[in-house]
Amino acid sequence: MIIPPNDPQKQFVLAVEALTVSFDGFKAVNDVSFYVDENEIRVIIGPNGAGKTTVLDLICGRTRATSGSIKFRDMDLTKMSESNIVLAGVGRKFQNPSIYDDLTVFENLEISFPRGRSVFGALTFRRDAEVRRRVEEIAETIFLADHLDERAEFLSHGQKQWLEIGMLLIQDPDLMMLDEPVAGMSVSERKKTAELLHKIIKNRSVIVIEHDMKFVEDIAHRVTVLHQGKVLSEGSMDRVKHDPRVIEVYLGH
Repeated sequence: MIIPPNDPQKQFVLAVEALTVSFDGFKAVNDVSFYVDENEIRVIIGPNGAGKTTVLDLICGRTRATSGSIKFRDMDLTKMSESNIVLAGVGRKFQNPSIYDDLTVFENLEISFPRGRSVFGALTFRRDAEVRRRVEEIAETIFLADHLDERAEFLSHGQKQWLEIGMLLIQDPDLMMLDEPVAGMSVSERKKTAELLHKIIKNRSVIVIEHDMKFVEDIAHRVTVLHQGKVLSEGSMDRVKHDPRVIEVYLGH
């Protein structure tokens, strides 16, 4: 059990408290608590079946909690719909990139621009100077400035992952959640992804699920270790990797 912060007045971007979800009596997530600060990269690690993806499902509203609370700034996400959680400023990237292969990089970013998301916004959407400037700015951030006119299907696996991160970034969420963003990437792509994450947290917080421990060491401010739906350990990567319980159930050395 994570001890709540000493200062009850402290404002977190995300406060997850006593979060539990049961599926037919099985507790996939069991009394999980953690707190995410402004501009923090929080990495959630743990063996397969530990409940990592389910925690993200609960935060973004895909799955409803059995008990506990998820506070995003001053909003209780457990009482909000998935679409309203997105509008409130929570963005999520799933494990497999969901980009539009037949559109260019520019078009993928353009259709993710916030004004185009409502029916009215989509009908009145125009590719004006503001849209173009924002698309070009995001493309530069995600290392795709030279690929704006290229169809997404011709990008490398790593570039597709960056494009999907860009499609979230252009919506300017306060909290981004990324599920295994470097799976299948080359070493150089992983390094650039770490660089990308350090750039984008200047205005937001990021939660990452990841198995690549070298990448976790490169990016994590704090690490939460889940095991069998519970928090096993939490703290800096250095603290977590020397925790005997974590070594026993996950790191194995």
